[in-house]
Amino acid sequence: MRRLHRGRRAVAVAGALAVAALLAACSAEPASTLTLPAQVEASLPAETQAQLQTAVEQAVAASGATGAVVGVWAPWSGTWQAGVGTSAPDAGEVTAATTFKAGAVTRAMTCDVLYGLAHDGVVALNDPVGDYVTGISGAETTTLEQLCDSTSGLASYAPLIDSRMRATPERSWNPRELLAYGISRGVATTPGTTFADSDTSYVLLGLALEHASGRSAAQLYDTYVFGPAGMTATALPATAADVGLSGLWSGDAEDGSVACAAPVDVTALSPSAGYTASGVISDLADLGRYAQALAVGARDYDTDKRFANPLPVSADGPSWFTADGGAYQAGSLVGQYGSILGYLTAAFADRNTGMTVVVVLNNSRASADLVRSLAWELAAIGSKAPAAAGQTAPDAGLPWTAEEMAAQVAATAVCPLPEAPAG
Repeated sequence: MRRLHRGRRAVAVAGALAVAALLAACSAEPASTLTLPAQVEASLPAETQAQLQTAVEQAVAASGATGAVVGVWAPWSGTWQAGVGTSAPDAGEVTAATTFKAGAVTRAMTCDVLYGLAHDGVVALNDPVGDYVTGISGAETTTLEQLCDSTSGLASYAPLIDSRMRATPERSWNPRELLAYGISRGVATTPGTTFADSDTSYVLLGLALEHASGRSAAQLYDTYVFGPAGMTATALPATAADVGLSGLWSGDAEDGSVACAAPVDVTALSPSAGYTASGVISDLADLGRYAQALAVGARDYDTDKRFANPLPVSADGPSWFTADGGAYQAGSLVGQYGSILGYLTAAFADRNTGMTVVVVLNNSRASADLVRSLAWELAAIGSKAPAAAGQTAPDAGLPWTAEEMAAQVAATAVCPLPEAPAG
């Protein structure tokens, strides 16, 4: 099982900029205190862009989405940031600046706060969550680190409230309500032994960190996540999220098929339904910078320990796909992906080269596996981008091909794919 080594960041950081990491080639970035890999200030080659565009358009169709926000940053070659399609049926075009719900990427951010507070001596990773949150029968001795690693054994609450979220997406949820639903499903495995993605774990971790620090989750994100990375378009709203990319859900048609042509707008879903598991909103530039900082270990609280003991994501999955520290590791990529009502989101970066991929699709009817496969397809394409003048392309590759991931996108499609061009 492959381990992550933060010392590798030196490979990618030569010539790095200490302020305003240049993830976006065509616009100035907000001030950042992080040291990130130096980015070539150019667009990716036209052939690479065409391959990326085709991949995203296929996934938009496969998922029933009307649009996507997508970015690929290859430090040695250039960048591609784009909006694809429209923000909703018969709505305006999506752009690279369109804001969206970051979804499951919030999980990694909640773990950032944990490691930041541990670095500052406020908590310890092995503190029992019962030291900070009461009324959690059966989970009192679970540690903060196990909650972050999603090895708590706690089941997710989302399946129990999914129909209610779709019926009244604007409803505000108390984190304690969410916990009650998750804890009511019991503890499935011995804590610390098995990875199983659990939104309940991240909500409980968020509550514990609030109580331990005396600060709100939004304030903690500002201090440990958004502030250091200059993420000025990113926030954890309380009850309403004003985003440009509409969130959609395709129900069933009368014949039992997916109603791909008539999605329901569920943009009004309250961030409180996800809280510290999936409540953050962001934009492309911010999330790209964040994903890269997470992967290369750019924050002062980042530590080798966070990703030192990864577990398999599934018993029958590939050996290179593991999870630890609130993030997935796929080959040399580190990041998060997932589904919330209305959105499929993925953000990954290469811990060795700094190559970064962010993509958001605005229909959640398909499995989150679709957006994961798309992100890995884009990463495979981006990893082969030729070096710009004076640069050297990295030798290392990924343990999959773009073609393999394109096939996985097609295999998880819930809506018809466009016909391949003749010839």
